[in-house]
Amino acid sequence: MVAHPAVTLIVDLSQAGGIVYGTHGRGQRGSFVAGLLPGPLRTGGRQGECLQIRLSPVVSAAVLGAPTELTGTVAALEDVWGRDAGEVEDRLRAATSWDHRFRIAADILGRRLNARPPVDSEVAHVWRRMRTSRGQVRVDGLADEIGWSRKRLWSRFRSQLGITPKRAAQLVRFDHAGHLLAAGHTPASVAAQCGYVDQSHLHREVKAITGTTPTAVATAPWLAIDDRAWPAAPVEAIHTLARAPVPRALTAVGPRAS
Repeated sequence: MVAHPAVTLIVDLSQAGGIVYGTHGRGQRGSFVAGLLPGPLRTGGRQGECLQIRLSPVVSAAVLGAPTELTGTVAALEDVWGRDAGEVEDRLRAATSWDHRFRIAADILGRRLNARPPVDSEVAHVWRRMRTSRGQVRVDGLADEIGWSRKRLWSRFRSQLGITPKRAAQLVRFDHAGHLLAAGHTPASVAAQCGYVDQSHLHREVKAITGTTPTAVATAPWLAIDDRAWPAAPVEAIHTLARAPVPRALTAVGPRAS
């Protein structure tokens, strides 16, 4: 996996805590939530199944609540949802097919979404503009679009989504850059296409987010794990992952919180 502008839920469907995750020197088992900017994260396991769900921060704020507390962290699903987490796991484990599991997950998320107040429409609009512009948009211009002051936008965006507009735009921009690197574009070309000042600027930002270089990102084996987020993952990455011994560890690297 690679840093992604979404909050990620990993629901452990194995019977004995088959998913193991560790962050900041601590190891735990079971389902978890990785907020935006979670820092270095390693996950793995000997055997088991899991369901990965990615939520935009706008949806996550309603479905999970406490977006500020989740930003920069990885938390056990039970700590976020309480006793509901166990019930969700049990329902998903008992499902007879993956299609059934997907329907259950959609129903659970839909119910939680409808039960909580949404974020401000202005905040949701700003997030959508960041996504459609691939992070290449000025915060001042977004504030003008919604008729807010820059200070008000900064405050409301951070309080509701748990991240500043500037950091959100950086994460969205990196996501686009990472896709281009994985598709074979040169770092110089990616820097120009994604609005970085120069190639050195791209290098610094990729290093800060992934702990590695743009060249390494382009062929990282963990890109092959998520074929929906990374449909153009390089063939070399897929082959590398396929040759990995079992059991194998899957590495997820997220942005480091400042």
